[in-house]
Amino acid sequence: MAVIRQLPDRLINQIAAGEVVERPASALKELVENALDAGAQQISITLRRGGIDEITVIDDGSGMTPDDMALAIERHATSKLPDDSLDHIHSLGFRGEALPSIGAVSRLSLTSITAGFDHAWRLVVDGGIVSGPEPAALAKGSMISVTQLFKVFPARLKFLKTERTEQGQCADIVRRLGMAWPEVGFHLTADDRLLLDLPACLPGQSGLQARIGTIMGQGFAADAVVLDAVRDDIRLTGLVGLPTMNRPTTANIFLFVNGRPIHDRALLGAIRAGYGDTLPRGRHPMAVLFLEVPTSAVDVNVHPAKAEVRFKDAAAVRSLLVGGLMARLRDGSINASSAGGTAAIGKFSTAPDRVSENDFAPAGNTLSSGAQRSYLAPPSRQKMAFAHAFYRPDQLPLRGLLGDDAAPAARMASDSEAEQHNDQRHHLLGAAKAQLHKTYIIAETEDGLTIIDQHAAHERLVMERMKTALAESGVASQNLLLPEVVTLADHHAAAVIEAADMLETIGLVIEGFGAGAVVVRAVPALLGTPDVKQLVADIAEELVELCGSTSLEDRINHVLATVSCHGSVRAGRPLNASEMNALLRDMEITPRSGQCNHGRPTWVKLSLADIERLFGRS
Repeated sequence: MAVIRQLPDRLINQIAAGEVVERPASALKELVENALDAGAQQISITLRRGGIDEITVIDDGSGMTPDDMALAIERHATSKLPDDSLDHIHSLGFRGEALPSIGAVSRLSLTSITAGFDHAWRLVVDGGIVSGPEPAALAKGSMISVTQLFKVFPARLKFLKTERTEQGQCADIVRRLGMAWPEVGFHLTADDRLLLDLPACLPGQSGLQARIGTIMGQGFAADAVVLDAVRDDIRLTGLVGLPTMNRPTTANIFLFVNGRPIHDRALLGAIRAGYGDTLPRGRHPMAVLFLEVPTSAVDVNVHPAKAEVRFKDAAAVRSLLVGGLMARLRDGSINASSAGGTAAIGKFSTAPDRVSENDFAPAGNTLSSGAQRSYLAPPSRQKMAFAHAFYRPDQLPLRGLLGDDAAPAARMASDSEAEQHNDQRHHLLGAAKAQLHKTYIIAETEDGLTIIDQHAAHERLVMERMKTALAESGVASQNLLLPEVVTLADHHAAAVIEAADMLETIGLVIEGFGAGAVVVRAVPALLGTPDVKQLVADIAEELVELCGSTSLEDRINHVLATVSCHGSVRAGRPLNASEMNALLRDMEITPRSGQCNHGRPTWVKLSLADIERLFGRS
């Protein structure tokens, strides 16, 4: 029978290291957090082979005395719990296990100087064996160097990823801490190559926005919506990207609690819920969010690496996240990301390397090939005059810009309509001037133009009206003169019949009609005269795909998105100037109209400066 015994300290430290130090990024996180807790204003980090061979962190913080250094490498020794209470933690690190754990599995060199000492001191922990402290040279703060990580655990090295992957994890740690501490400068080099240079920013919103722009891109910082919401003692601030700024993973969602970077699945779900039905399925937003919670209402001691926290009132935190995001996105929901306009400019400015002579030759041209080549040469004033004399304006083609059929597909507003709606140029989306290919509306604004997808825009308008009606008194139904029988696959029919009560709340009255069939007796009045069979087929497919895995509200929203798609203005329908302007004015007052029900943008903007650059006028 095994005898219970007390483990030696060295083995205890190695076991703790297995929890605290999973990879080089784990050790780096602990060292940088210690520097921040020491009041550092500048932190310089050096990596070798992704942190496997070396991690060196130099800061200008308050430093340590030789006695403090000796205590710092002991387990459960810390300066960060002055009142011996876990209810009021105001620092990032506090467990008192980081340095002894790192020293147990590597060679750790700690050099530090504090006020009142003539020189610095160095202490070394090599695989758990301590030597020093001894005099050393350092002007200010501390320098901690970790080399030969996992030297006493060679097997652990086999579980590490490639050097590039480990380096990327370390860089991600620095980026996250850089967002939370914009007033601190960070400098990261790897194998003598600069990876990150984040100068210290001014305190306040402007400094935070500058730091986030440096890390996530100026496009995000410029287009993101500023969030500031308070509920009871909890405050939520940060920058949230427009729904059209979405990504395939959650890698661009950064969440901080009291300045501590965390990764919490429940809170990520709350952020996704805050965007509601404005995101495409399987896509995730870009956001940088800061939660400020009373220290007594949050437990940061539930995860060895402090990557997760536990809230005293988790429901209140989730409610603030969801409600705050919904309200702020509703206020700024007509906005469009500048990325759409930038992409459009890129498409326009991409010209073919060689222009065919036929592209500029009018029908029935009798010029010789030599004359054609002369005309296509760089134009002189004489040649330009000749061109104007030879070509009538109505013969000039639009190939390459709008396609061969562009001219008949562009419906221009009349002069009287243009004058009548000239004052509408002052609106955000401007005054409608043309409809291209019976699908896209071109509108003139005071400082450029906007391009609107009429189907995507009206789809969102219909859905928001249905949601409003559902919340107030229910969606009105319109009885069909002759009930429509729809044949479906057995499992599709079963899904529709099971959801019959829910569908009736949105104005769609459906009953079972034998095996694999349903009968539709009424449709939502907002839809007019939709294709009933296709509508029911699409709803059935949506219900089967949802498969009961989402809440009732989510299921209703998904079905509403499908229903509203059938009731919106279709691409290919001609619109006159009044109809186009009415659509634009409705968009400007409708929540979330900046994106359709599937998360795609409904409009893009081109500034006058962008247009002038296309023609070399700026």
